[in-house]
Amino acid sequence: MDEDFEMPPVGGMNDDDDMDFGDAASFLKVGEEKEIQQGLKKKLVKEGEGFETPENGDEVEVHYTGTLLDGTKFDSSRDRGTPFKFTLGQGQVIKGWDIGIKTMKKGENAVFTIPAELAYGESGSPPTIPANATLQFDVELLSWSSVKDICKDGGVFKKILSVGEKWETPKDLDEVLVKYEARLEDGTVVGKSDGVEFTVKDGHFCPALTKAVKTMKKAEKVLLTVKPQYGFGEKGKPASGGEGAVPPNATLEITLELVSWKTVSEVTDDNKVIKKILKEGEGYERPNEGAVVKVKLIGKLQDGTVFLKKGHGEGEEPFEFKTDEEQVIDGLDRAVMKMKKGEVALVTIEPEYAFGSTESKQELAVVPPNSTLYYEIDLVAFDKEKESWDMNTEEKIEAAGKKKEEGNSKFKAGKYALASKRYEKAVKFIEYDTSFSEEEKKQSKALKVACNLNDAACKLKLKEYKQAEKLCTKVLELESTNVKALYRRAQAYMELADLDLAEFDVKKALEIDPDNREVKLEQRRLKEKMKEFNKKEAKFYGNMFAKLTK
Repeated sequence: MDEDFEMPPVGGMNDDDDMDFGDAASFLKVGEEKEIQQGLKKKLVKEGEGFETPENGDEVEVHYTGTLLDGTKFDSSRDRGTPFKFTLGQGQVIKGWDIGIKTMKKGENAVFTIPAELAYGESGSPPTIPANATLQFDVELLSWSSVKDICKDGGVFKKILSVGEKWETPKDLDEVLVKYEARLEDGTVVGKSDGVEFTVKDGHFCPALTKAVKTMKKAEKVLLTVKPQYGFGEKGKPASGGEGAVPPNATLEITLELVSWKTVSEVTDDNKVIKKILKEGEGYERPNEGAVVKVKLIGKLQDGTVFLKKGHGEGEEPFEFKTDEEQVIDGLDRAVMKMKKGEVALVTIEPEYAFGSTESKQELAVVPPNSTLYYEIDLVAFDKEKESWDMNTEEKIEAAGKKKEEGNSKFKAGKYALASKRYEKAVKFIEYDTSFSEEEKKQSKALKVACNLNDAACKLKLKEYKQAEKLCTKVLELESTNVKALYRRAQAYMELADLDLAEFDVKKALEIDPDNREVKLEQRRLKEKMKEFNKKEAKFYGNMFAKLTK
């Protein structure tokens, strides 16, 4: 009967084979029977383990006994003493099996009643199975090996030989360490390594390795079946270094083990500060803006010259600094805020986040202009700046006031981006004031108005006009007659070429404070801008009408 099971079912496979019918039969009680699909019924005899069920492409191992409805036995793997193995969802067995076994858990025992349409149909399987016969199978799912079509096009099938640890998988920038052995279908070895390290996106040996490692966990071992498009394609590969040649259009069998990997992440969105973890840190906490951090540092140039070394001498204390205070270069500041306590990382910092186009004399060497720097950082310890959710109302107002003063100091020094961050942080401390007393609400409102106005001034300096407009609008929602907010919003509108809106705000500001010198100057500037705009418009339409007349 084994031969019968290995034949595709009558009528071949159809769209139903890709559908999931597990839910209808996943929660049966022992002794309960339920229809799954198209007359296929399942009766639970013994519950299985856990929650997982096999999927299409998995290699399953079962024991079964097949009978007709009158009890006549026509086949049994139990009688032969050998479990039956097949690939699920590939048409290697009758359709009722492909559908039914997908609903089973490991160790589960069930009886399936399979109508002829999902079995051998009108033909039957002479001499043991008559035409149009409904069959019953007592099936026990012993185990299965997960086989995944990882590219979803049949190009690379992955069978797990040894389950990995945890849940994380490598990403494109990560550096992986793997062992592998690649063979042709006749067993000829065409590639092997007992340990090779490479960046995932750069790949190694053949494209299938990159595709596979991105789906693997640490210490996972798999068998890959690789079609030519993910191997060496139509050209193949010549023999080299004791490894056999890969003929054109060859299918490969690759045993692959993901030994470990180093996580590499982008600290900045423009990929100009990159962090590679050399040693994992503890827990989940990371330094925030304003945290006091203690680090051991080694800074190198591209040629390996060490220009900075801190915290590594005998008895030397770790280097201490406060984040987001310009006490170190920007790239180093940003990288440390992405680290955990005890983490050791190699950070690559391009000139834009280091010393830029200027030369910098450091502790042990001079950093030339436009240098990319390499820091090995060991985050020994840190104390986070207190977050708003850890403060009472009084502390929130005090913290907001302190951040406002820090912002004022940065603004006066011409550090508008840093000043803006301080004002934004100040507002966050007092953003939600429902639990504040009436007096605290007054203080909170005054701080919000001052910080948003000052932040708008920063945004104007930074040419972030849309943000400036939004901040002024926030102030006017709290104080509709605030002249400074109207004045600064008018400035933003002018830069955004919304001259009508700018005119409205200027007029309103002068109605409230007719003698305001700054607003009057802005009105004069606005009139000039409108005159200029009208001239351009008149010229444009004049040219257009002239062309139309011609």
